[in-house]
Amino acid sequence: METLTNLVIHGLLYGGMCAILAVGFALIFGVAKIVNMAHTAFYMVASFIIFIGVSRVGLPVWLASLVSILLTCLLSVICYKLFFERVKHHETAVMIISVALAMLFQEIFLLIFGGHYHGIPALVKGFMDLGVVRISYKNLFALGFSLITLLGLWLLLSKTRLGIAIRSVAQDREVANLVGININHIYMITMGISAGLAAVAGAIVAPIFMVHPLMWMQPLVMVLAAVVLGGLGSIKGAVIAALILGFAESLVIFLIPDGSFLRGAVSLAVMVVVLVIRPEGLYGVVFEEERL
Repeated sequence: METLTNLVIHGLLYGGMCAILAVGFALIFGVAKIVNMAHTAFYMVASFIIFIGVSRVGLPVWLASLVSILLTCLLSVICYKLFFERVKHHETAVMIISVALAMLFQEIFLLIFGGHYHGIPALVKGFMDLGVVRISYKNLFALGFSLITLLGLWLLLSKTRLGIAIRSVAQDREVANLVGININHIYMITMGISAGLAAVAGAIVAPIFMVHPLMWMQPLVMVLAAVVLGGLGSIKGAVIAALILGFAESLVIFLIPDGSFLRGAVSLAVMVVVLVIRPEGLYGVVFEEERL
């Protein structure tokens, strides 16, 4: 019973974090067709900003988290204007630039902080005893905030004028342009929202996992696998696929002693199988006709 409960909690926690990352990746791809391989690098940037704010500046964790989300959004918009805007219609160039950008962030943090692991104090402390199982409040907070974030994104996309404009551009950019929507403006806003989601994921897990300059690599594998499994450009598919992969990777960790190094292999295996059997993903989204 204890193992099953821990498996469920870990699967929900890891799957929820990756769902936020996968949704952000799917959002910018579905709207602007940008394959942003630096997406999880923004997650790393946000985590380091929180660490700097708490350990070097002395800010409370909640304030450092809020500042990190805002600064990460601003950084993503600057990167879009400087690097992505001029080549956004050339998928290969965008992918190469995004990989180079992620490596640049990594090397900057390695130069400043070295390859060390850094901890961040939790926003909420304490435990809750559920029978023989002890669940930390920081994990429950992370689960709840992940759900709130996904719900907030759904409300933004479905209930606001900005969300309608984003969905219109994703569905048909030519028609959206004809009705007066500024396509480039929507691309830039979507880039900021996408990086903001990555920053939220960083703020959620930074107090739970350690912060280090290579922390962006492993989540990128799972994000790519989740996006492929769910269907390219499908936000609902990305959420469901991330939860599936989160539980799959958690199951490997709990069933195989010292098997945490196999987590990435599980996601890669799933991605390869899906590409071979059902390239359009769970929801049958054809590559040329992605929809949010």
